[in-house]
Amino acid sequence: MIDAILHFIAIVAAVAVGLFAVTFLVYFFNLDMKLTAALSPLFEKHYDKIDRDKHL
Repeated sequence: MIDAILHFIAIVAAVAVGLFAVTFLVYFFNLDMKLTAALSPLFEKHYDKIDRDKHL
C-alpha cells in the first residue's frame, strides 16, 4: 500500500517537473509571442473579412 502511494506521488512529481520544464522553455525562448507573430497574418486575414458596423 505504501509502495503504491509513493509510486503515485513519484508520477505526480514527474508530471509536475515536466510541465514546469515545458512552461520554462516557452517563457525562456518567448515561444508564445513567436507563435502569435506567426499566426498574426491568419488572424488579420480573418478579421479583415468581417463586416463592421460603422455607426458611432
